[in-house]
Amino acid sequence: MPSFRLTVAIVCASGALSATLYSLYSRKRSKLPLPPGPAKLPLVGNLFDLPADFQWEKYMEWSKKYDSDIIHLDLAGTSVIVLSSWEATTTLLEKRSSSYSDRAELPMVTELMGWDFNIAFMKYGDTWRTNRRLMNRAFNAKAARQYRPRELAATHALLQRLLNSPDAFFDHFFQMAGELIMAVAYGIDILPSKDPYIALAHDAGHTLLVASFPGRFLVNTFPMLKYVPSWFPGAGFKRQAQEWKQLARAMIDTPFAETKRQMASGTAPRSFTADNLHGLSDDLYYQEQHVKSTAATMYSAGADTTISALGTFVLAMLACPDAQRRAQAEIDSVTGGKYLPDFDDEAAMPYVSALVKEVLRWKNVTPIAIPHLLTVDDEYRGYRLPAGSMIIGNTWAILHDEAMYPDPYAFKPERFLIDGKPNPAVRDPDVAFGFGRRVCPGRHLATSSVWITVVSLLATFDIQKALDEMGNIIEPTGEYVSGLVSAPLPFKCSITPRSESAVALIQGIL
Repeated sequence: MPSFRLTVAIVCASGALSATLYSLYSRKRSKLPLPPGPAKLPLVGNLFDLPADFQWEKYMEWSKKYDSDIIHLDLAGTSVIVLSSWEATTTLLEKRSSSYSDRAELPMVTELMGWDFNIAFMKYGDTWRTNRRLMNRAFNAKAARQYRPRELAATHALLQRLLNSPDAFFDHFFQMAGELIMAVAYGIDILPSKDPYIALAHDAGHTLLVASFPGRFLVNTFPMLKYVPSWFPGAGFKRQAQEWKQLARAMIDTPFAETKRQMASGTAPRSFTADNLHGLSDDLYYQEQHVKSTAATMYSAGADTTISALGTFVLAMLACPDAQRRAQAEIDSVTGGKYLPDFDDEAAMPYVSALVKEVLRWKNVTPIAIPHLLTVDDEYRGYRLPAGSMIIGNTWAILHDEAMYPDPYAFKPERFLIDGKPNPAVRDPDVAFGFGRRVCPGRHLATSSVWITVVSLLATFDIQKALDEMGNIIEPTGEYVSGLVSAPLPFKCSITPRSESAVALIQGIL
């Protein structure tokens, strides 16, 4: 019986050979060159050039080396095109979105692990359009405002937890994000600690981040491997996928069943799931499966991104105390320290809003977008872009472009302001939420949630570097996890109330 490695080698060779023959055929059809990129080895192409972690940094390095914001890679027969500028992503992923809105195959994620319910990974088509329309209806800029009372409640609960146990701030961020998404998606109130719904979302979400990262599983590069029997030597990924699929299934079914139970007993509060299930009889366009899968998409995506952004905010305050003091002064000038900030104060706090934008830009939550798929042959700037190419928007490179954001690795909220007002010449970091028709539909809720949390924390607490037992400053490493969502590794800091009046404001929250 041949070994699994031999099987993989045969699949790789046959796939690469087919790709090579197709490439030769394509070149006869078009004399245009492919975009520049690193030299390619026979058969495997650039497969061994990609680092296991922080690939967006390597993409950016190549973009500078070849002086091109569009580069081409060959991953053992798979054509990959990386876009590293606003102009390239806007032209291709937005203006030509009809050809660039599909998703590349990720068999480990969608087929083997059962994540085909998730809008972010769905193939472009009728099912995706239906679920996307349903989500847009609930979370467009106007509709998202209805969730602000929930955001305030979750933020105020966070302040109380920080007052009682500030060292556990990461746990509190996790709890707050979970409270909000469970309330919005399902109308479910979670337990104050060790909530099973939140634990389930965390465990299932972790498997997704591992499995979807480029190069982590060979089956995503060579889909034929999905047919290898799970008992075959070396096919541990199939057995792993079966375990992870059970988590995904539980994440889809468990909270949805609880909301339906509450609806049947007449105790269900308003939520995305309850509201849309109530309206199914009046709107034949949607079915229960659409509501269920869309709610599960929200449930799986909401927590990790928020935790990453808030962790980055804390790191930024440690790295740039002047920004913290300036933001606190602005907040105090509006509230007078007499009440906790509200959404109505946002227009009067342009520096705080600029600070939130800089948090999203400085260490963006998703450094590379989930790859798009080019469905037709295309041309751009005299380059040939083959159909079937994976298209990667390098968000990290775009948000660290020195031309748009001078001194891009420094935390400078003032870059978004001119004379104390928003500077229209500096682009907002909207690409942090994706591109074209695949842009995150929950971005309005996410942004407002981060804003109210940041302004509330700054109004009531000072964030400083922690001290060890000898009184020496503990410098945070600033290290991040490499993955689809990039989040800071746990670190220590000191979070203390700004004043007795701040404590009274927090304790006075009903």
